[in-house]
Amino acid sequence: MTILERLYHGTTIVVMQGDITQVEANAIVNAANSSLIMGGGVAGAILRAGGRTIQEEANKKAPVPIGKAAATNAGKLKAKYVIHAPTMEGPAMSTDRCRVGLATRGALECARQLGLSSVAFPGMGTGVGGLDIKDAAEVMVNEIKHHIESGTSLQKIVLIGFHSDLTQAFADEVKRAIP
Repeated sequence: MTILERLYHGTTIVVMQGDITQVEANAIVNAANSSLIMGGGVAGAILRAGGRTIQEEANKKAPVPIGKAAATNAGKLKAKYVIHAPTMEGPAMSTDRCRVGLATRGALECARQLGLSSVAFPGMGTGVGGLDIKDAAEVMVNEIKHHIESGTSLQKIVLIGFHSDLTQAFADEVKRAIP
């Protein structure tokens, strides 16, 4: 369910509520750990919906430092890629605004390197990472804004909240930060 669409320098930013594994985009982002172990939260949902091939390919690319990202196939998902962007070093660790910003930047750079036209983000660091959803939304939208301003192949960036509070935090931040 789309809540908001905003065009900014030729890129459409979409805020919606739903399941990231069902989004039609070139890539979906996994808020990962540096080991790329896909356990709970969004990573677990991606693994269940997309299949073991995602984890098998991720294992070959690990470790990935915070601030970088690695793309794998998306298995049975609608997307072509899963971009694994670490927000924490190990599984189920807490994270902060800085790490979420670096992870968002890393995912966007990975999308740029792949020449993608669309990517979908969950709330980075808002699950087991423990970051407040408003803080995550602010950091993520600011990174997205700077990425678009620096030139991008992305025509569409989706911010998807699994629940209404996160979706609303994304919408409020897009309204505030993107003219």
